[in-house]
Amino acid sequence: MMIDRRSMIAATGAGIAIGGLAAGGLVRAQAPQPQGETDMAESPRPIRFALNTSTVRGQNLTVPEQIRLAAEAGYDAIEPWIRDLMQYVEGGGSPGDLRKQLDDAGLTVESAIGFARWIVDDPAERAAGLEEARRDIDLLLKIGGKRLAAPPVGAHTAPGPALDVVAERYRALLDLGQEMGVTPQLELWGFSKTLSRLGELAYVATAAEHPLACVLPDFYHIYKGGSRFEGLGMIEATRMHVFHINDYPAQPPRETIQDADRVFPGDGVCPLPETIAMLIRGGFAGVFSLELFNPGYWKRDAAEVVAEGLAKSKAVVAKAQALVAAGA
Repeated sequence: MMIDRRSMIAATGAGIAIGGLAAGGLVRAQAPQPQGETDMAESPRPIRFALNTSTVRGQNLTVPEQIRLAAEAGYDAIEPWIRDLMQYVEGGGSPGDLRKQLDDAGLTVESAIGFARWIVDDPAERAAGLEEARRDIDLLLKIGGKRLAAPPVGAHTAPGPALDVVAERYRALLDLGQEMGVTPQLELWGFSKTLSRLGELAYVATAAEHPLACVLPDFYHIYKGGSRFEGLGMIEATRMHVFHINDYPAQPPRETIQDADRVFPGDGVCPLPETIAMLIRGGFAGVFSLELFNPGYWKRDAAEVVAEGLAKSKAVVAKAQALVAAGA
């Protein structure tokens, strides 16, 4: 395998913590890719928008209703929750019917939200977590899904394993994903005692030393965890396939702010245009997935919420693109 100068630098000294991702990690052109995955560095595409269904969770919609809403509002993709998919199937629904509905609507399933406990210390519990991930991936494949969120659930209420150990466990999850054809995305949780900061996320993804390693950032969680947005510039943009987009108010303060305080992009104080411009300049061409948990939005008409969320997401991205075009 040819190793260029940037990879050599990334592999030395303190640069190993983040440099592997900044330099693109392992050579992607030689890596087997799961079903539907593309190398965005070599095949750039316009930024796309997805609906994370937590945004309308309080309306208690079925999965077919969630898909219909996303399609009618004009989203490119949807990011469902595995628990909703399971409930649909357990109620007699067919994954094949969902896939047909998605195909007919022109929607892709860029990611899905699962909570398999792949990170925990107990070997039996961790093995059960990997089996849960296998079931999640199997279901996801049946509806054409490409990626699965991998948050640090089970290691979030107390300091978890050492980061090198977390990297080993993430690699095991990646091996499973590679075997089955879905990419597990290392997810940032700002409130967690483990993987709450961008530096930790980048280190684990790098130390996993896997061709499919990638990260799933979130504007709210970056703020909640105390990281600076400039840190995103140290992560290879093509390793951010999906990025959760949202905003947050000035109050309550970071120490006490909650998921429920998230607001539509552009309605808060997050420097979204500037940060997204930085991502675009770095080569980001992924999917912004609107993920909100605001109870106020759950009391509104779901169609109005998803339409407003898409319009405001597109507006902040347009501002970012204008900054890039102006060289600002």
